[in-house]
Amino acid sequence: MKHFRGSFLVAIVCLGLAGWWGYEHAGLSGALTAIGVATILSIMEVSLSFDNAVVNASVLKGWNEFWLKLFLGLGMIIAVFGMRLVFPLVIVAVAADLGITEVWNLALSDPKGFSSHLTAHHAEVAAFGGMFLMLVFLNFLLDSDKETHWLGHFEKKLGSLGKISSIAVMIALASLLFSMTFVEAGQKMVVLVAGIWGILVYVGVDMISGLLEKEEEGGGDVGDMVKKGGIGGFLYLEVLDASFSFDGVIGAFAITTDVVIIMLGLAIGAMFVRSMTVYLVKKGTLDEFVYLEHGAHYAIGILAVIMLASMKFHVPEIVTGLTGVAFIAASLWSSIQYKKKHAALEAHEGVKELA
Repeated sequence: MKHFRGSFLVAIVCLGLAGWWGYEHAGLSGALTAIGVATILSIMEVSLSFDNAVVNASVLKGWNEFWLKLFLGLGMIIAVFGMRLVFPLVIVAVAADLGITEVWNLALSDPKGFSSHLTAHHAEVAAFGGMFLMLVFLNFLLDSDKETHWLGHFEKKLGSLGKISSIAVMIALASLLFSMTFVEAGQKMVVLVAGIWGILVYVGVDMISGLLEKEEEGGGDVGDMVKKGGIGGFLYLEVLDASFSFDGVIGAFAITTDVVIIMLGLAIGAMFVRSMTVYLVKKGTLDEFVYLEHGAHYAIGILAVIMLASMKFHVPEIVTGLTGVAFIAASLWSSIQYKKKHAALEAHEGVKELA
């Protein structure tokens, strides 16, 4: 439980602030409603982002305490205030040609108007996030060096395609061009540009990470801070979180239009996701359950497809969340079966040696 102490503390503070905010606007009933809605939003955020926690853990595995603390500290500030508050405000500010202060006032005085501005530009954000998440999935799936395969020979064959240079980017671009058929003619160019930016950000972060690794191998000035952690990896995790978080922000507006309650509720969920990440790293859960990382990446792949499809079709948030949970649960079950099978084989080998 020690890994979740900070999360519970953040939850108490955020729920207290939600209750105060609700009481200021509608008395005791408003306070209770605000606390209830914030709790629902936090649960929704955790259910949507559990696969994010598993992938985060696979990146953070082997990193030192400095980077883990930075991920929980600075990373948490960026996740809550940057991705779940400032980012939506910036989108509306750019779309409506308003200043950030004006947009914040709009969010407080006319939350429905703010929500309509935000959802009107869902296609562009979906294209950006969908491309980034798709490349996360494809670069995991199309890896010819990967030795463990959840789907056996079929997944191994797919992995061998990774030997073809830039195949993941090619598939992502083809998916982006196809998804443009979902939007109206007037939106096609902005959606295309947003999707290309998603690809460029992924490739850029990957390039930064690669450059830092080469600098480390050459004994450069990057030093110990990159040995068991990395700036490139940290940037990667933050962009990954951004891709996940906007889907949660859009879904939150279906529950309430109060941006303060949305931020507080999603903050609780984001903190628990980060605590789960650290827990998975510290306990070595990914080494114990060998297919868990596979399940998380497949869930991310499905989420990428859902985000692209959401340009035209409404996909309920509960479907998105349950799909991710289903993949995680299936990979967990497969991992347990794998452990039992290998334990039985080892026991059988031990008996044969004794004989």
